[in-house]
Amino acid sequence: MISKVFSSATIGVDAYKIEVETHLEKAIPAFIVVGLPDGAVRESRERVSAAIKNSFLNFPLMKITVNLAPADIRKEGSALDLPIALGILSASGQIPLEKLKDTIILGELSLDGSIRPVRGALPISLNAKKDNFKRLFIPKENATEAAIVEGLEVIPVENLREVVDFLNDETELKPHKVDLTEIFSNSSNYAFDFSDVKGQAHAKRALEVAAAGSHNILMTGPPGSGKTMLAKRLATILPDLVLDEALETTKIYSVAGLLPSEKALIATRPFRSPHHTISDAGLVGGSTIPKPGEISLAHHGVLFLDELPEFKKSVLEVMRQPLEDGKVTISRATLSLTYPANFILIASMNPCPCGYFGSNQKECTCSPVQIQRYFSRVSGPLLDRIDIQIEVPAVPFKELASKEISENSESIRGKVIEARQIQNERFEKSKGVFANSDMTSRQIREFCAVDSEGENLLKMAINKLGLSARAYDRILKVARTIADLEKSEKLLPQHIGEAIQYRSLDRSLSFNTNN
Repeated sequence: MISKVFSSATIGVDAYKIEVETHLEKAIPAFIVVGLPDGAVRESRERVSAAIKNSFLNFPLMKITVNLAPADIRKEGSALDLPIALGILSASGQIPLEKLKDTIILGELSLDGSIRPVRGALPISLNAKKDNFKRLFIPKENATEAAIVEGLEVIPVENLREVVDFLNDETELKPHKVDLTEIFSNSSNYAFDFSDVKGQAHAKRALEVAAAGSHNILMTGPPGSGKTMLAKRLATILPDLVLDEALETTKIYSVAGLLPSEKALIATRPFRSPHHTISDAGLVGGSTIPKPGEISLAHHGVLFLDELPEFKKSVLEVMRQPLEDGKVTISRATLSLTYPANFILIASMNPCPCGYFGSNQKECTCSPVQIQRYFSRVSGPLLDRIDIQIEVPAVPFKELASKEISENSESIRGKVIEARQIQNERFEKSKGVFANSDMTSRQIREFCAVDSEGENLLKMAINKLGLSARAYDRILKVARTIADLEKSEKLLPQHIGEAIQYRSLDRSLSFNTNN
């Protein structure tokens, strides 16, 4: 007696099909699972046998062999419990095998037969649709997430007995449905708004430019100047997520097990703010069983690194590849995984260890050597990958006490969206380029041509500040974004001048070196 049912599992953020083959023969009772199962899958033997018995079903006293194909990929997790149980029941004739045709099954079984939620429901659902499956049995807690995929019948199940009765036509289970329009309509409600920020007009303008061109930004200023407050509001001026972006982001949260059961989709731009004690694996992903790190959880959103020099140097250096490529590759002895990591980096730091260098309010207690050592914790190659560097001074009392309401996030977002539309048209035929920050050297030469006055400005900046070739390209990219915000086809000297002003850390380091 043999049966075959289908399940699925994830590798990275993508899913693949698993064939669960079950063979029963009259021999000394045994329960064997083959096909590179890990510890959790091997333990499914105890969970499955107990769940079948406690669901008042017959567990066959025979030699049971379960093969998980393809056999060359290691199977991890407990989501194969339910398909193994249904494979045994179909092989023993307790449920009709033809009812499991064109169906993907997954779920972890409790000893009493109830079904627990699993990770990766969305990528599994997307892969099931891609492989032309028509139906998906899934734990009730994961149903909302899986039902995002149209054209696939998602059946939420709570226990093994319920599934068996449904397959034997003894009960009815209704497919789960979600309303995508309602999900996206409720997604634009942010807890923060730019109108809450008093003063800091220069910093707000820099964040507007960063959002419009998807540029990385570094803010330097004393404690209490509003750096964190500004950073938390960057996501509120970014364009709303489209469905493809929301699906990509949700897949990452799903495989990481961080998607709340009541949420069908991550429909707002994520904002991640890890503590400076985070490890390399925590930031970029990894561990024994590789999982997405904070930079992947910030995909299509914002990654905020507060107190940048306090992060371990090794942690910051591993970010260089993701900042350039928009993805991170984790290699292990048996496999190599790639996670998407296309985010806007916003970082903040103090001007010195005590935080008051150059302040008019409090005297700095740091020596020049301490300041230099503090800045040296952030490497030059990493700084080169940050397009915009600005100073955020303490806000004067007059501005703090002002009753004037500043521009809100909705208004700024409107300008950002218009600038992004210009870039979408510009890069329509360019694969992998969606914003000015993604431009290649050839595209910079094509779209960032400057006149003689602009060239003189650039020459002066390069000679005085000692900027690298990469910083030169960053200035041109930022200038292009400023021109897009003003709907200017040409790159004018004022655009170049404003972009140069956004290299404040280069100016400070140049001044400190010369003195």
